[in-house]
Amino acid sequence: MKKNYYEHLLIINPVIDEEEIKATMNKHLDYLKEKGCDFDEVNEWGIQRLAYDIDGKRSGFYVNVYFTGPSDVLAPYERNLQIDDNVMRYMTIKYDNKMLRHRELQKKGAVPEVFPEIPDEDEEKDAD
Repeated sequence: MKKNYYEHLLIINPVIDEEEIKATMNKHLDYLKEKGCDFDEVNEWGIQRLAYDIDGKRSGFYVNVYFTGPSDVLAPYERNLQIDDNVMRYMTIKYDNKMLRHRELQKKGAVPEVFPEIPDEDEEKDAD
């Protein structure tokens, strides 16, 4: 079976204690491992402010995961996330070839600059 590359963001309720946050995160990551997913990178961003309140909360514990896995694992996995009271939000993105190339450059630290730096007007005047 063909495996796809995914980026997954998980926001866990920050009100629970640190051990329970880790347990929630590990429970969901272990599920993916059991289903044959291979992790490229797991980043715990920690508690971050939300763009808008979710259930009266202004922050969440963010976990960002890059992994490779079969496509049939996502539906049951996301169902588990929906019924977990400790999970506030989640988002999974399937990478296409262009995004994969960008990710490879990103890992090498060779991502091209999107917007070239524009010198300040004052700097241009000083150069004259």
